[in-house]
Amino acid sequence: MQLFFKTINEAKPGPKWKQHFNDHWFHYKRWFLSEGERNRSRYLTCQKRLKEFMPELFPVYENLVELSGGGDLEARFLSLYTPPPFLSGCSQSVWLNGFPALVRNYDYSPILFEAVIIQSNWLQPVIAVSDCLWGAVDGINHSGLAVSLAFGGSKETGFGFGIPLVLRYILEVCKTTEEAVEALKSIPVHMAYNVTVLDVNYNYATVYVSPHEPTRVYHDRNATNHQESIQWQEYADSTRTIDRKRILDSAVVNPDYTFQEFVRLFLNSPMYSHQYSRGFGTLYTSVYYPQSATAEYLWPGYSFIMNFHNIYEPQIMINFF
Repeated sequence: MQLFFKTINEAKPGPKWKQHFNDHWFHYKRWFLSEGERNRSRYLTCQKRLKEFMPELFPVYENLVELSGGGDLEARFLSLYTPPPFLSGCSQSVWLNGFPALVRNYDYSPILFEAVIIQSNWLQPVIAVSDCLWGAVDGINHSGLAVSLAFGGSKETGFGFGIPLVLRYILEVCKTTEEAVEALKSIPVHMAYNVTVLDVNYNYATVYVSPHEPTRVYHDRNATNHQESIQWQEYADSTRTIDRKRILDSAVVNPDYTFQEFVRLFLNSPMYSHQYSRGFGTLYTSVYYPQSATAEYLWPGYSFIMNFHNIYEPQIMINFF
């Protein structure tokens, strides 16, 4: 199984983003309508909610809608307000020994993954792994704020935004962990997710968000795919979320670990998953370094680094076995 992983370096939304949209819209449209168009929020509702909860991002949204062709369906999709459910795996952890770093594995279906990193300067410079065409599953901004998400382990859905757009908002608007936490408290989400945030001053938090529970903020360096308790036992067993959390909890307090050894944990089982046919295989490992505002992307035997001085756009073919 192969995956073509590429990067887009474009300061403001333009022809590169438009091509990105065109490349993926057919599949996203099918997903967006998978439960029937009547089950998706109307355009005026989407517009109103986006203006209400993420006003700073609204001009960018209008620009993207125009680039996408300006259609009603495209506009509703790009708002990411009450989209269909989507699940991922993921493990994420904060390293604090000598320097801060956010390390994470993204576990998802290679068939559904965009496999694109977007380096941009919409509201501030951001490097982020793209999802839903302008959302983010993890990333870092020029202020050194790093953020990543993990599915929270519940099938329940509600009224709110898809979490990739919330992460995009945080990366575009926030500069500190405190600001990111306040954003997560204020923006409604449509499914349960665990969001880990880290800034240049070693400040970190793991935030449990859910459509039906108050936002909970923990001084926890680790997150996998459950919150306070297991809500979906079959999923928890399949993804080994408890085992992975225990390994990370032990690793972050082990004084004998070097940073290189810590990162290698993510490149080996059970942190590294090979369940690609079930939609929960590890597609990449990312490491975000707030103090240098640098991103590193790793696979067994290969890695590359991006920072805000880059002008190149690396492209690689990854083989999954």
